Amino acid sequence: MFGSLPVRERRGSPSESPISEPRTSRPNLLSFLRQDFQIIFERDPAARNWLEVVCCYPGLHALGIHRLSHELWHRNVPFIPRFFSHIARFLTGIEIHPGATIGQGVFIDHGMGVVIGETAIIGDYCLIYQNVTLGGTGKESGKRHPTLGHGVIVGTGAKVLGNIEIGNHVRIGAGSIVLGHVPHDCTVVGVPGRIISRSGRGCPLEHDKLPDVEGQVIRMLLDRIEELEQKIQNLP
Repeated sequence: MFGSLPVRERRGSPSESPISEPRTSRPNLLSFLRQDFQIIFERDPAARNWLEVVCCYPGLHALGIHRLSHELWHRNVPFIPRFFSHIARFLTGIEIHPGATIGQGVFIDHGMGVVIGETAIIGDYCLIYQNVTLGGTGKESGKRHPTLGHGVIVGTGAKVLGNIEIGNHVRIGAGSIVLGHVPHDCTVVGVPGRIISRSGRGCPLEHDKLPDVEGQVIRMLLDRIEELEQKIQNLP
């Protein structure tokens, strides 16, 4: 009716090509850390010099600790990976389970309150803002957390829940709750998340250009009420 499709109704896999799993941190840890460092200068206009980035960016710290704990997790080292994850949470406010798979060049901006579950998969060059949750929906076993494609942007406070696939270059608006699969190159906003655009990519920092779906609906209803009131007043 309003030109948008509830994401929760799309329970099948995205119709486009399947999402490729990102490379893990195991083959070349230093290469991943270098990409995590360099992407900050591309994504954050406040990043002025390397010393500031190394010392003052909790997202970089959390990812660095996660790269190490993820390697130990895959080596079946007991206790230590979870303990490293706990330390990272205490220091940065970002909780990443050591089992989560995170691609290269991922940027967690500010990051306070970010939670990433054990079976979550995050593709290369994703951008994640503060208070984002990539979580599950219950006590199911196996793959129970989201898979994000490459270049995904997850806005402040958004929740992506369950074993769902988010396609490449998807933009998820701030405060949205996504419960179902999303095809490539879409923009999703609202609660529950609705696909409001399939036009592709934009600047990752242009959050002001995401449409206000609920506001548009309210304005349509107000216009309709005014129209009906005018008709009533004109009745003989």
